[in-house]
Amino acid sequence: MTSPRSPHSSAPAPRLIATDLDGTLLRDDKSVSERTVAALAAAEQAGIEVFFVTGRPARWMDVVSEHVHGHGLAICANGAAVVDLHAGGTFLEVRPLERPAALAVVRALRAAAPGTSFAVELTTGIHYEPQYPPFFLDPGATVATAEKLLFEETPGAAAPVLKLLAQHPELDPDVFLAVARETAGDRASFTRSSPTALIEISALGVSKASTLALCCAERGITAEEVVAFGDMPNDIEMLSWAGRGYAMGNAHPEVIAAASGRTVGNNEDGVAVIIEELVAEALAAAGDGPTQG
Repeated sequence: MTSPRSPHSSAPAPRLIATDLDGTLLRDDKSVSERTVAALAAAEQAGIEVFFVTGRPARWMDVVSEHVHGHGLAICANGAAVVDLHAGGTFLEVRPLERPAALAVVRALRAAAPGTSFAVELTTGIHYEPQYPPFFLDPGATVATAEKLLFEETPGAAAPVLKLLAQHPELDPDVFLAVARETAGDRASFTRSSPTALIEISALGVSKASTLALCCAERGITAEEVVAFGDMPNDIEMLSWAGRGYAMGNAHPEVIAAASGRTVGNNEDGVAVIIEELVAEALAAAGDGPTQG
């Protein structure tokens, strides 16, 4: 078993915990363990805010909505949206991928990686091409070519695009990501969080890290006061930006390389392990817990 590694022992006291969900906070069966629920509550009670920062859309946040305290906010769709989970996932801020840029990406990837199929994630739901693996959670999705899904009769009138998803049936996931970035990296931001060749495409400059930075700035919280957790390439920028960034024991090799700390895997409650340490430190510093001589 991987032992937790704690970075920056002299770092400022944490004021905010930012955690990914799938493969990080959630166990593989998509549950939140009792230990993790208790750790999240203890963090909030100790005055440390908790933000869920995920590639999931707002409509897939039920799994953790009852565990968000205080502010009730979450960052969804890899930074494209800030939502209020206390208000049923209401959008508070959207950083959309403009449709002309999305269409340019579609054309570029079709040429660079024949066989690519696409899905379009809107604020109102997801729609996808006939060849794209169907979403069983979205039976009402429209099925059409990406060009038709992105077409607007009146420019600017349609629902905002949160992200574009591109899937390839044969390419290695990391190779596909590299090809996409080389082909259209000047048009949008590319990342991935799936073990398959599935790329997530956001507006240029939009990421978990950039939106988290905006939310922290609004609260007067610096990067050094943030502790972040993640497991896949879409977490790398966030882990690098935070004062303390922990890769899960089950993380992608590039995530492990980018993180300053490492904890045990998601099925071993790796996030809770570190939060418990942080809360103990906070209580000790406040004189409410044991101290070391």
